[in-house]
Amino acid sequence: MEPSDPTAAAPATSGLVLGRTHARRLRDVYRSSGWPCQDAMELELLAAGLLTRVRADSGYETLRLTDTGIAFVARFREQHRANFGPHEALVARVALEMARAGRIAWRGLRLRAQVPGEDGQQRWAVAKPDVFSIRHTTVPTYVEPVVHEIKVRRADLLGDLKRPAKRAAYLALGECWYVLGTDARGRPIGEPEEIPAECGVLLLRGERLELARAAHRPAREALPFDVWMALAKATPAVPVEEPAQGRF
Repeated sequence: MEPSDPTAAAPATSGLVLGRTHARRLRDVYRSSGWPCQDAMELELLAAGLLTRVRADSGYETLRLTDTGIAFVARFREQHRANFGPHEALVARVALEMARAGRIAWRGLRLRAQVPGEDGQQRWAVAKPDVFSIRHTTVPTYVEPVVHEIKVRRADLLGDLKRPAKRAAYLALGECWYVLGTDARGRPIGEPEEIPAECGVLLLRGERLELARAAHRPAREALPFDVWMALAKATPAVPVEEPAQGRF
């Protein structure tokens, strides 16, 4: 859902409408070294005064967000949180529960997974689980990776169930669980029978998560190296609490 006024944080530019894709590009530039792409979107952001060019002594040119660009991203982020409040709240709840269970949890990861293609050959797919967690262990074969997919709207759930490739990517990473929120009347947005049998199901009941069905645990030797690298570059959602004796 787009903010009600996505251009409010940016200067007026004739014929230019700024939206979600512009905010994402600005966020990517902010997180990166700022190397230019030299495409149409970059020109629009430069013209709007959200980006500025910085030339180093070496002669190389990079991009930096202006104060107006930072304000635009911050405004868009707040609007996004307001639009997806229930979903993000349940995502945070699941990540916290994983941490309390002694696991290390991440939110917003982009992980590569190998899935079977239409021709039967393996192909790479990008998985973006709401919550990804592993056991807090030093033994690679004991990590027991788990993916949690959070749904708070029935329409989103039904649309997701029609995407077997997405589910296959999750299952290639580890256990796959669906966490189902409630509708306006407090009823679950789905039933366990609607979820594929290989996936586990958690239902939000008031203030607690209720186990409706356990997930199938696939046999696994260890996480792929590229997944380890992605985890090493990311920050866990919730710090893992050490045992009390470990703090003395």
